[in-house]
Amino acid sequence: MSLPIPARHPDRPQPVPAAISSFATMLAIGKPDSAQWQRLGERLNAGDEPMDALVAWMSEAGTKQLRPLFDRALADGIASVPEAPEPLRRFFEDVEATPDWVDQEALRVGQRTLRRGGADGMYIARDVALLGGYQFAGFNQTLLRTGALEKGSNQRFAETMQWALDVIDDGGLDTFGSGYRSTIRVRFVHAMVRRHVQALPDWRPEQWGLPVNQTDMAATLVGALIAPVLAGLAMGIVATPAELSSVAHLTRYVGWLMGVQDEWLPRSFRDSVRILYHTSTALAVSDETTRQLSVPMARDPLTWHYPTAAGIRRRVAWAQHLSVTTAFLGPRVMRTLGLPAYMPPWYPVLRIPVNGVRSIAALVLPGGSERAADRGFREQKALLRTMIGGDEATIGASASHLRGVA
Repeated sequence: MSLPIPARHPDRPQPVPAAISSFATMLAIGKPDSAQWQRLGERLNAGDEPMDALVAWMSEAGTKQLRPLFDRALADGIASVPEAPEPLRRFFEDVEATPDWVDQEALRVGQRTLRRGGADGMYIARDVALLGGYQFAGFNQTLLRTGALEKGSNQRFAETMQWALDVIDDGGLDTFGSGYRSTIRVRFVHAMVRRHVQALPDWRPEQWGLPVNQTDMAATLVGALIAPVLAGLAMGIVATPAELSSVAHLTRYVGWLMGVQDEWLPRSFRDSVRILYHTSTALAVSDETTRQLSVPMARDPLTWHYPTAAGIRRRVAWAQHLSVTTAFLGPRVMRTLGLPAYMPPWYPVLRIPVNGVRSIAALVLPGGSERAADRGFREQKALLRTMIGGDEATIGASASHLRGVA
């Protein structure tokens, strides 16, 4: 028997940022029909059954003793853990059985395309996808109960960015590669969060559904991997149709590894935009938690680590990132987020010709795409160092207070 649709699901599709609706219109993507709208509401009650079952079993059998076996299987494969109990063996055998539809060359092209986006691609992921995602009040309820305010948005995005860097690294999505391991680790953390939050006495499933549910995960997936490419096109980061298709294919495989169900995994770039648009119309409902989370994040650049002229560079970075946010989200969403209603979009305007020239060079010169991807990856790693003052972020650190995550 299906559960009632949680009250957080609105009666009708909600307004979304102009950038998303504009691309949807260009691709002739309409609002969700009645069946799609019903499904978006129903999947607010659905989690990730394979990982949820594994985490429940580990919690009952002893996570402290079983976690080392999980980590060994993640790093070297379940065959390297001959003593693995059956539940652990069954989970990893399923994950290690790469689906027949996975195209390794398409994954490599998708990774290269996302690396080629450079720092600007990551700016979009931060300033548009993640910051704009704080409109999703239902999702915010989970974040607040896992220490989002205490741990800080800078730490959360650094972990998200570390995951993305692992995913798009050359070879990162090979079985046991860095992106493969990071994605399964994030999936494990999601299951721990679901188990922890839904057991809290103040969690209201009739209002919010299941923490980190399928609708939320689908929106997060395409927000992290598709939105930067989509908005990047408007910032002059040109990609070919084949590259866009490859990014969608990468998103499909990463979503499969993450535990996102098949109905939310894109089959084409247009399909990925449809998922982004439809989930946004269902989730873009704000409340007081929106400003609680968005205002501190907008100020994070004022704490970043610059080796020289730190004070001035932090102020410039603050204005730079707000200019990206306002360019793509628009005044209405900026007011909803509690941010200045208008910041001149000077940074995107300055970057359009630079990115346009770089994109043309990457696409027409021999070896240009590889060189552009290498340069972009260096920029992305440099941004992470600036944010946290170090080379790497630890995935799951912001939820390390949950037993079994660390």
